[in-house]
Amino acid sequence: MTQPSLAPRVDETPAALQRTIGVGRVAFKPAPSDRPETRATRLETLYQEGAAKVRLPKVYSDMAEAVLINTSGGLTGGDVLDWSVEAGVNTRSVLTTQACEKIYRANEGTANVTSFLSLDKGAELHWLPQETILFDRSSLSRQLHVHMAQDARFLAVEAVILGRDAMGEQVTEAHFCDRWRIHRGGKLVHADDLLLSGKVSEIAAGSSTLASQRAFASVVYVGPEDQEVLEAWCAKLRPKGPDMSVGVSAFNGKITARLTAIDGFALRQKLIPFLQGLRPDQPLPKLWSL
Repeated sequence: MTQPSLAPRVDETPAALQRTIGVGRVAFKPAPSDRPETRATRLETLYQEGAAKVRLPKVYSDMAEAVLINTSGGLTGGDVLDWSVEAGVNTRSVLTTQACEKIYRANEGTANVTSFLSLDKGAELHWLPQETILFDRSSLSRQLHVHMAQDARFLAVEAVILGRDAMGEQVTEAHFCDRWRIHRGGKLVHADDLLLSGKVSEIAAGSSTLASQRAFASVVYVGPEDQEVLEAWCAKLRPKGPDMSVGVSAFNGKITARLTAIDGFALRQKLIPFLQGLRPDQPLPKLWSL
């Protein structure tokens, strides 16, 4: 008679991988004041769930500041982050991140990051996250949805680094999809879809793409200024001489720009003065530094 085995049964089904899930919401409202000319802003709503955290550093201006944090330390396939920001009537606010967002190699699935921004009448919101670093075989889908009043002002930057040169990182294959949709007064005024997928190193080597540079950024400003004012801003922002790594134009109530650089440090050297040119009355968040 065969004796039953006393060895524990081993479940050979692969264990489900843990995934990052985070939801962060923040809303601002005007602070009460005896001086109508001031535009001090205060927090109205704060919600954070999972890996998404929001911190509000002390500032000494009328522009409130919020720092978005992903406590998981990076993203990989299947991770999800959702951010939501509401800027109330006549509020001024700037959003940034605690550090660069790292997108690690994905064994399966795609990381998804979605941001919904709402600007009420007279509001001004600056969306200034630090750079996103793509690692080899990473996969990221990112969406930015903005709904703003006709007289609101919105400034945004998104910067991407294809591996850190100082760390000897090379990105040969990856998937990166970035979609922007900006509605002003109920009308779509800016739509931008960027896709880098497959042999990224070969795509980036093209003269019509990145010309072998490893870092790039997109910048958009939408506001009520007339075309003459926007053109004057562009004239100050355009590099002097034959530098083709910065392209900037003004049309339809907005300024759009693309910047490229050999690495992340060189890109930030260009981005900091460029952004300061678009917000001369406000210093960049302290987390933005060289």
